[in-house]
Amino acid sequence: MLLSTALLVPWVSGAVLVALDGRRRVVAWLAVASLAATLAVLGVLAADVFTEGAREVVTGGWPAGVGIVVRADALGVVFASLSVLVLLAAAAHEALGGVRSRTFPGLVVLLGAGLTGLFVTADVFSFYVFFELAMTASYPLSAYGGKRRQLRAAVVFTAVNLLGSFIFLLSVAGAYRVTGALAMDRVAERMPAVTPNAALLIATGFFIAFSVKLGLFPFHFWLPTVYAGARPAVAAILSGAVANIGAYGLLRFGADLFPEQLRHAGVALVVLGAASILYGGVLAVARGDAAEMLAYSAIGQVGYVLVALGVGGPVGLTAAVLYSVVNSLNKALLFLVSGMRGALVAAAFAVGALSVAGVPPAAGFVGKLELFRTGVVAGSVALVVLLLVGGALSLVYLFQVYQRRFWRPDPSATGAASPLPQRLSAAVLALVVLAVGLWPEPLLVIGGHAVDALLAVDAP
Repeated sequence: MLLSTALLVPWVSGAVLVALDGRRRVVAWLAVASLAATLAVLGVLAADVFTEGAREVVTGGWPAGVGIVVRADALGVVFASLSVLVLLAAAAHEALGGVRSRTFPGLVVLLGAGLTGLFVTADVFSFYVFFELAMTASYPLSAYGGKRRQLRAAVVFTAVNLLGSFIFLLSVAGAYRVTGALAMDRVAERMPAVTPNAALLIATGFFIAFSVKLGLFPFHFWLPTVYAGARPAVAAILSGAVANIGAYGLLRFGADLFPEQLRHAGVALVVLGAASILYGGVLAVARGDAAEMLAYSAIGQVGYVLVALGVGGPVGLTAAVLYSVVNSLNKALLFLVSGMRGALVAAAFAVGALSVAGVPPAAGFVGKLELFRTGVVAGSVALVVLLLVGGALSLVYLFQVYQRRFWRPDPSATGAASPLPQRLSAAVLALVVLAVGLWPEPLLVIGGHAVDALLAVDAP
């Protein structure tokens, strides 16, 4: 019942809201209420999953193997809750500041519906369907604002992600061709019998599709233009919610469906992740504009997830899950405050900056600590040095932006202050990031449950 409710609430409310004028305050706040209700249901579902185990529903009352299986395990509900939280923060940010488009609130709710379905499906083709539904809502959202810069970002985002979707669909077709199944558990069971070359080709296709969504080096070419060109709320949505498709996909498909290919490609993943960290960090240092800096920072930060995934094992997967959660919160916070002015904004930005750099007591310290643990367990000095260098680069470029934005001697140069309620909402999100760092036990427990759900598939 909870699982069905978590899917129905955003679908029904989104379908209604998208037909209404989102510029009216009541419609904007109805969207916020819908996302809050979805998050509450997901929170109850998560508590149920953590205590009682995964919940599964076969749509239409069909027997398993015939109907589409929707399955909520710990990993899925973590990413679903995280993504809806980011969407809620972005929707509230725009509702408080004034929505500029009639379709924005409804599209955000529909995006939440697509993401929730994607994270709880147990069927490869249904994953693609929800994947496309989420992206269909994302394309018009990326043009939000209607200015030349936003329209250019929307064209680039749409073109590149349609290509990624096509590659993903080819991989789904390949997986069905060699296994004769679409249910994830059956694909995982039959994949070891597939010829190594075919399995590697299919796994590579999925990897490219998810890497495009994440903006990993060398699939990052679209990301700076889109993130820097989009409005702050949309950039927060794309980096903190939509990008979770890539992180979740790499974890789910890598550890569940292609564990053998993941083990063989471990070194290559670590190398690509290291390249992403260094490339994003160096380019971010060279940028003077806050939006461009955050865009290149996003490229570097997702590299940590790939490094942890490449190391693999319980420690590496735990680090990947935890850092995905922390990075999503960090990017949402920083992109939202990047377009704001006034009291509390500097403090909120400082919390996000410290979290990205991995400085306590912000949440990023917990993620970086798990990554260091991964390097120690792997016995790699080079990996530990990479993490130190990446953290130092993060601190440098974020300090540069903080200095330019908040240490100006002329207060009039910063422009008019943002509405106080909007600044308070950003402060609340900053407090969440700070609270996770001060009390990390719940995050560690959640990460442990999520990794247990991944590794349970490989258990004999």
